[in-house]
Amino acid sequence: MNAVAPGTQAPALGSAAILRQRWSEVTFLHWRIDPRALEPFMPAGCSPDVIDSSAWVGIIAFQMSKSSFFGSPSIPWLGDFPEVNVRLYSIDEKGHRGVVFLSLEASHFIPVLIARAAFGLKYQWAAMKLDKRDGKVAYLTRRHGQPDAASHIIVRPGDDCVANAAIAADPISTFLTARWGFHESHVGHTIYCRNHHEPWPLRHAELLYFNDGLLAAAGLAGLADRAPDSVLYSPGVTTVFASPQARNRLR
Repeated sequence: MNAVAPGTQAPALGSAAILRQRWSEVTFLHWRIDPRALEPFMPAGCSPDVIDSSAWVGIIAFQMSKSSFFGSPSIPWLGDFPEVNVRLYSIDEKGHRGVVFLSLEASHFIPVLIARAAFGLKYQWAAMKLDKRDGKVAYLTRRHGQPDAASHIIVRPGDDCVANAAIAADPISTFLTARWGFHESHVGHTIYCRNHHEPWPLRHAELLYFNDGLLAAAGLAGLADRAPDSVLYSPGVTTVFASPQARNRLR
């Protein structure tokens, strides 16, 4: 079944925001994959979301900053660090579209513990670096205690206005980036947690270097051996998250 791409405008959160973050220097790498290959990774009540006859696997690398909780001032030492996550795209029995995270690498240990406890997210503590110079953006991560779970990505964001306008109108690019929540198995339920941010300012990008072990560590061995089917970049957005609501819980 082919899905229609979600809208670029986020729906209302439905409850008060509990967390605000800035995501900057964001690179999206995506691979097409048979939807059947991703069914075992889906939480109960969810299935792979599909567009153009494919499900998709993404590696998303970015800088997180300006994290604040319940409207408080941002806490730089707690919420300012690079992140690289491996994610899939889901749709549940209630029609909610979202993201399923297979892993999330972060360089600060306390946020790793908080995210695991509060949401059941599969955060991993890693040594990480993000560097921007000469028109290139480089991301490097290596998981503590699991050195093969590493990734090195270098991209050059493009400035071609025509190409960037085409990306903004591309339904697949919208499908892969305009996701307004995540599904996660947590304390016996599948939860759906909404987020909200302005539309992504997307740009095309050239992948200059890629050496990855995160996909294999997540159970997708061999996928990193071929070039991604989509490479996108964004200077960033500010996002807010609501707490998971009981009405959004699945079996």
